[in-house]
Amino acid sequence: MDTNAEIKKTKAAMEVAVKHTLAEFNTLHTGKASPGMVENLPVEVYGSISKLREIAAITTPDVKTIQIQPWDRESVKGVERAILAANLGVTPIVNGMIIRCVIPEMSGERRQELGKVANGMAEDGRVKVRAIRREAMEAFKKAKKDGAIGEDDLKRIEKEVQTITDAAIKEIDDSLHAKSSDLMKV
Repeated sequence: MDTNAEIKKTKAAMEVAVKHTLAEFNTLHTGKASPGMVENLPVEVYGSISKLREIAAITTPDVKTIQIQPWDRESVKGVERAILAANLGVTPIVNGMIIRCVIPEMSGERRQELGKVANGMAEDGRVKVRAIRREAMEAFKKAKKDGAIGEDDLKRIEKEVQTITDAAIKEIDDSLHAKSSDLMKV
């Protein structure tokens, strides 16, 4: 068993889980306009589904407005429907080829609700990271049982995998803290 390759594979899997969690955080709006709020919305254009970022330019001309400019006139209605269907709490304003979404002020109750959603997303990310650690450790314990690695190697690997796990969870927690403080700013 190539332990270094397995450790690298475990680290890569944890990085993917962390990136997914951070991408989930970007979908939460904090009262400030962000292209991340809409860029992955599925839009039906010409009978197929595309992500909004693939069919339009998305900008934020100011902190309260998301501006979407589809590259094709035919996709304007599809973009408008996708934004309404996403239930983001914004109403798209269509002006020719430009769609504007004005982000409303959030109430304190809504901020707390989004804080809970962010906590849930972070916990999901931590659970994924721990599951990856568990799978890796089971593989290494099986390798030790089969005689592919020794007891000392297993102890060293356990420490290394735990260090990688702790770093991944810390990144999620740091991002959660930043997102939570961002959500609570008025």
